[in-house]
Amino acid sequence: MTPHARSAFVHAPLFFEPVPPSARLSPASADRQFEAVAQVVEQIPRIDAINVPELLDENHDGRPYYRTSDPRLYTRRIAERTGRLGIVNKVVAHLTDAEHVRRWAEETTGLGVRHAVLIGGNSRFIPYPGPPVIEANRVCEPVFARAGGGIGNVAIPQRMGEADRMLAKTKAGCSFFTTQIIYDAEPALATLVAYGERCAASAIAPAPVLLSLAPLADEADVEFVRWLGAEVPLAVEDAVLAAAELGGTAGAEASTSRAVQVYEQIRRGVAARAPRLLLGVNVEQISARHLPLVIPILEAIARALPAPAHAPSAAG
Repeated sequence: MTPHARSAFVHAPLFFEPVPPSARLSPASADRQFEAVAQVVEQIPRIDAINVPELLDENHDGRPYYRTSDPRLYTRRIAERTGRLGIVNKVVAHLTDAEHVRRWAEETTGLGVRHAVLIGGNSRFIPYPGPPVIEANRVCEPVFARAGGGIGNVAIPQRMGEADRMLAKTKAGCSFFTTQIIYDAEPALATLVAYGERCAASAIAPAPVLLSLAPLADEADVEFVRWLGAEVPLAVEDAVLAAAELGGTAGAEASTSRAVQVYEQIRRGVAARAPRLLLGVNVEQISARHLPLVIPILEAIARALPAPAHAPSAAG
């Protein structure tokens, strides 16, 4: 196990969530995209883990249309190349039943991927075939634990009752959370403090939480992340658009500044009101065109986070 893997969940972790190549790309183009991501990871030693999303669209019936090839293969490849921990995301709602979830977990660990983030469906109104996330946690946790890994879930801070959901998922085997993309610190902080309080009342340790941060460069980005379900305050939108109008690097600088501001505000609040909660950051790329925009955010967050438990080399 690499130093990054050992410290990824014990000391202010930094994850990078890149966009895996589209299944429609040629092998040569996919290799170039992979190489560009690998070089970003290698130039920022503070990155502990690569958190690979499963990209899909749903039709009105909830049927999935996958936009990338098997993300587990990409996860294994990028982890082997960079020496970072590899984490794969899986929307378990689209698997047929709990047994299908178990087989997926066995196959995943058999591929050498020992950590996964289990995700539910997009809509609470669709009767998905797969089990709820809590049930999937109970099915998958023993499988990943036997492989020396663990499972995570996604927290949606602005959702009503989210602290209670996080507690239930923790009890069912969730060992870390990534959040939905955050542009407003207050709702996230309130949820994390409430989660810490519920864990204390239940006499269990809270799972580490990775705050998901991502760049906003223009109005199209604002519309896209809102479509994904993230909340973008109007003041943040106005600031992003004003910076974009200036041209040059102003948009990237404003995005980076906002990301660090959100992290610092939540960090200070958690330290004061939920000190047992381990806080980290998950920087999301959002789309292939955003790779240059996430680099300054990764670098700035790497400087803002407490020093890691290890002293990584440039090669990880």
